[in-house]
Amino acid sequence: MSLLKQRRKIKLLIIFLLVFLIFILWFSRGTVYPPEELKYGITFSAQHAQGLGLNWQEAYVNILDELGIKRLRLSAYWNEIEASPDNYTWERLDWQVEEASQRGVEIILALGGRLPRWPECHFPDWGKELSKADREAEILDYIKKTTERYQGNKSIVAWQVENEPFLSHFGDCPELDSTFLDKEIALVRSLDNRPIVLTDSGELSFWIRSARRADIFGTTMYLETYSQNLKRYINYPIKPGFFRFKKNIISWFAHPQKWIVIELQAEPWAHTPYCNLSPTERDKLMNKDKLNEILEFARLSGFQEFYLWGAEWWYWEKEQGRGEIWEEAKKIFR
Repeated sequence: MSLLKQRRKIKLLIIFLLVFLIFILWFSRGTVYPPEELKYGITFSAQHAQGLGLNWQEAYVNILDELGIKRLRLSAYWNEIEASPDNYTWERLDWQVEEASQRGVEIILALGGRLPRWPECHFPDWGKELSKADREAEILDYIKKTTERYQGNKSIVAWQVENEPFLSHFGDCPELDSTFLDKEIALVRSLDNRPIVLTDSGELSFWIRSARRADIFGTTMYLETYSQNLKRYINYPIKPGFFRFKKNIISWFAHPQKWIVIELQAEPWAHTPYCNLSPTERDKLMNKDKLNEILEFARLSGFQEFYLWGAEWWYWEKEQGRGEIWEEAKKIFR
C-alpha cells in the first residue's frame, strides 16, 4: 500500500472517530437538576416485608411517617387479591391505599400479572394452571375490577401496567405477549384518564417498546448486581451520561410526557436473599456511602424523580439494631 493511501485511511479514521465522539457528546446532553429540585419516593411491598419476618403494617406506617414519604408505588398483586377464582380480597391493599391517602401521599398503583419483587409474576396457583388465553382473560378481569375499585381515590396519580414487561428473561414468568400488553393498557385507558406508567430495565433493555406505550416511562437503575449465570458480582461499566444518551436517542422514537427512575437501587443485591447474609457482607454490598454515591450518579443521569428500591430493607436493618442506613434514608426524604 502506498504511503498516500495509508495517510488517507488514517485521516478517514480520525474523521470517523471525531464524528463519533461529537455524536456521543451531543446525545449525552441533558438537564442535571440541583439537589433541592429532586423528588424521591419508594416502592413498598407488604409481601416482601412479611417475608422478612416483619409486621408489615407496622413497617409500612413507620416508613411513611418516620421517613416522611410523599411518593409511593404499591402493587395490586393478583395472587393476593384473587387467591381463588372470583373470590376477591381487598382488605390489605385497601388499608395501604387508605393509610397513604390520609397522609397526602401520591400513589402509583401497579396492575398486572408481572409486578415488582421476585418472582416477578405473582400468579395465584389456580391461574398458573390455565391456558394462555384463559389466563389472559382472567388477568384482564382482575385489572378491570381493581381499576374500578380505586379509580375514585384521588391519591392515585398514575396506573402502572405490568412491570418491565419486555425483560422476559428475568423472573419466573411466561413470555409476555405484546398484543396482550396493549389490551391491558387499552382496558385501563378505557376506565380512567390518569397517566399510564410503563417500565423497563435501565441496563438490559432498549426502552423503546415500553416508552412508545407510556404516558410516564420509568427506568430501573442498578449499578451493582449478582449474575446467577456468571456466578459473580457485576459492576456495570457505565457513567451517568449513558442514561442521558439513551433517553435522548429514544426520544426520537417515543414521546412519553415524563421520564422517571422507577427503581433506584438502595438495597444489597446478592447471590442469596440479603436476610441470609452476615452484617459484614451486607455492609460491603450497600452502606450509607454507597447509597450516597448512587444518589449522586442518579442525579447526574438527568432525571428528576426517583423511586428508591429497598425501604423494607432499611426498616429490617433498623429492627436488627443497625439503624445507620435508616437514619441516612431520613435525610433523603426530609
